[in-house]
Amino acid sequence: MAASRHMFGAQLLFRRSMSSSAMLSAGMEPLSRIWRADSRRCGAIGMKCGMTHGWLPSGERLPLTIVEVQDVQVVQAKRVPTSEGTGLNLQLGAGWQKRKRLSKADAGQFEARGLPLKRYMREFRVSEDALLPVGTSVTARHFVPGQYVDVQGTSKGKGFQGVMRRWGFKGQPASHGNSLAHRAGGSLGGSAGSMYATRVFPGKKMAGRMGGDRQTMHSLLVYRVDAKHNLLYIKGSVRCSTYRPRQCACRWRATAARSGRPETAPVLGLPPSAWPTLRPPDSQIPGPEGSVVRVKDAERKRRDTSSKGHFSMPPFPTFLPGDADGPEVLVWQGASKSQ
Repeated sequence: MAASRHMFGAQLLFRRSMSSSAMLSAGMEPLSRIWRADSRRCGAIGMKCGMTHGWLPSGERLPLTIVEVQDVQVVQAKRVPTSEGTGLNLQLGAGWQKRKRLSKADAGQFEARGLPLKRYMREFRVSEDALLPVGTSVTARHFVPGQYVDVQGTSKGKGFQGVMRRWGFKGQPASHGNSLAHRAGGSLGGSAGSMYATRVFPGKKMAGRMGGDRQTMHSLLVYRVDAKHNLLYIKGSVRCSTYRPRQCACRWRATAARSGRPETAPVLGLPPSAWPTLRPPDSQIPGPEGSVVRVKDAERKRRDTSSKGHFSMPPFPTFLPGDADGPEVLVWQGASKSQ
């Protein structure tokens, strides 16, 4: 089993950065670009940047969530046991990370494959025909406007909350004999339902920790794809925190900027183009773990939604460098009137 796993990883490394003609000359099977009924491709890792709104030609206003796809690459593919035998998972990495923050084992899996260090790691179940070579980049062009996606994130933690906020209980009467129990949950029904069931049944709604768990939003519409900045505009809300960079003021740097001394930039170790400050995309600012989301094709909606107004089928297994670029910004124009 171990030998077959190492051979599987070696084939992925050999397939990396090879064209279809080179794969055919080497006797290897090229990547399949045709959708099948059982095809299941990988998703992407993004960072929630905030919310905005958009407009349809009909005048309808749409709430939109902005998700940035940050340097997503395929790290490895591995076989995992499933109820039906074995399945194929693609592990994707996103963001960047310092070497000192990783252990020797964690950094070794990137260095052995010639990949930059990644900050976030997620896995996606894929089919055999959707296997991608190690090092393949997944960008915002992986999705097309008009398709539906499932977005998974970690909701905001609210701490320990009572039953009224956690479960929406009405509460007890505010007067007429009620004292110090206005927001209490009431009886737990310890001996109700059976003769000898003197216990609290599992799943009873009680006060406790609220939020901070994994939430999946199903079948959200992709309204806009900004390939230039790797941004996805998704209709609806995503239950996770929003990354907001902290303000960091440097009095000495600001004083030097007002005095007009551009020679201070080399002293600070900054490139000349970064003076008086760093601007995107000069550097990538990592966000907290709570604002990271997983975006993949929706499982409850049909994949072919060309009749709903989007341009074409999503690229399979992903958008590759040799594919036609097309416009940098694609916007969904709404469903056709015939539907």
